[in-house]
Amino acid sequence: MRITNKMMTNNVLTNINGNKNALSKLEQQYSTGLKISKPSEDPIIAVRALKLRTNLNELNQYYEKNIPDALSWMDVSESALGTINEILTQVHTLCVQGASDTLTTDDRNAILANLKQYKEQIYQEGSSNYAGRYVFTGYKTDTSLVFDEATTNLDYNITENLSGSNISIMSKTINSFDMENYDPANPTATDFDDQPITVTAYRMQLSYADLKSEDEDGTISIRFPVRNDSGEIERDDDGNIVYDDYTGDITMTTSVDAEAYQPDPGSVKFLADTGELIIGEDVYAEWRDLSDISVSYDKSSFSKNDLRPEHYFDCTVTDMTTEDAEPVVYTKEDQQIQYEINFNQSITVNTQGSDAIKHEIGRAIDDMMNAISAVVDVETKISDTEKMLEDGNLTNDQKTALNQILEVLKIEQKLKTEEMQTKFENGITRIAAQQDVVSVAAADLGSRYNRVELTESRLSTEQTQFEELLSQNEDADLVNTIINMQSQETIYNASLNAASKVVKNSLLDFI
Repeated sequence: MRITNKMMTNNVLTNINGNKNALSKLEQQYSTGLKISKPSEDPIIAVRALKLRTNLNELNQYYEKNIPDALSWMDVSESALGTINEILTQVHTLCVQGASDTLTTDDRNAILANLKQYKEQIYQEGSSNYAGRYVFTGYKTDTSLVFDEATTNLDYNITENLSGSNISIMSKTINSFDMENYDPANPTATDFDDQPITVTAYRMQLSYADLKSEDEDGTISIRFPVRNDSGEIERDDDGNIVYDDYTGDITMTTSVDAEAYQPDPGSVKFLADTGELIIGEDVYAEWRDLSDISVSYDKSSFSKNDLRPEHYFDCTVTDMTTEDAEPVVYTKEDQQIQYEINFNQSITVNTQGSDAIKHEIGRAIDDMMNAISAVVDVETKISDTEKMLEDGNLTNDQKTALNQILEVLKIEQKLKTEEMQTKFENGITRIAAQQDVVSVAAADLGSRYNRVELTESRLSTEQTQFEELLSQNEDADLVNTIINMQSQETIYNASLNAASKVVKNSLLDFI
């Protein structure tokens, strides 16, 4: 085969260009630090890089944003629940102190002041927020768990689901002596017919006091689920329980009614001011084993730090400041706020107030506060009466009447002190039960918190691994690149040197 000069020249140029391209590729890897600069250079590396970057971006979203946000939310919740538990421990201690019969009036007033502050702080903790979002209110993160101020412009119709286990047997001192019955000008007319006595009552305590009375157009309804012949609860086509109204006698009254805690057989007394249903003994026998008792009532006056009904119950609320305002209907449902913390892994970050911060806490504290106030009130009457007896200008009739009053008040004091001690003894049990509720909620939150931390630790490792894989896939090995570039540069120079020797010789050099 004849080799011409043109063929040799073409081969030389081809080899030089090949070496130049190889050198250029190595120079590009050296200057950019990347194996390729465009997908066409190596489609496999390009596709793998695209997948790795997508996974790494998602992982960074979980590790650097979602998880820290979830942990911060849960930290706020855990701190609030821890504070509530500590407060309940203090309340429990006060219950033990209050159950003692050695307390003075000053001691009782101190306990009363402490209980009031503790109750307010418990519900204030329920309005804890993270980044402007309330953490205990489910999906309604823009609405606090409690009323931030006294509210009288909202009219609520609240449906509360209770059971026979909510009925308690209580002792109540009635026929309290009113000092206004004593007239110094006519002391013999003082009425001592209704002596203080203690009665036993069956009480179902609702979650709120200061409810709308009959005079305020308040309503009360009690319903029970309908059961079929097999004893099963009937439901409608939508799966809702079918109820029947209670047809017994329901009387709306207040606790100041002399017969408030002594209902007639077969009747129920609704005490709007205290939020209590006082039932007859025969009604108690019928209700005590029931698992579902639905009670609906109206409330339009809320104090600061009262729990908002929409977070706890099915209710309808109407804004009374707006004429012809349409009522807003709230349905109590499970509202879990979930964060995605890993690929196909979500976790609930919120704890709902209805699962941890119960009305029972406030109602138990209110019972003890009311009992203390009743005793302190009687002791004040006794003190005033004793001061009146020190007056040297009293007539015999006045002294006789005042001594009788003092005797009646001491009987009342004894009965109300025993009632107070019973309330504190019950408070020990009730507060301990609420501590258990808070502890369970805190434990559940803590277990979820630990899961997030474990996921965070795993994602930290995965993040490092993905970054290493991405580097291995995309980044050039600079040490090898430099060595290869130097070697390629030598080859390129050699090809140029060889070309200079081949191309300069021709046939004319030998003629």
